[in-house]
Amino acid sequence: MKLYRLLTEDDTSAFCHKVSMALSKGWELHGDPAYGFDATRGVMRCAQAVVKDVPGEYHPDLKLGEQ
Repeated sequence: MKLYRLLTEDDTSAFCHKVSMALSKGWELHGDPAYGFDATRGVMRCAQAVVKDVPGEYHPDLKLGEQ
């Protein structure tokens, strides 16, 4: 099965580390990153979709970050 996650974070090195950690665990980039301004907090936010093929069947209780 193919799993999908959308990683989000403020536009800091924390976002890069979050994506890098997912890549090191076998996740692959899916599409382009996205950026948007959070006017309430006054910061830029980043998002990157990642996907991963794993054995088994999907169920809603699956902890995606632990795959």
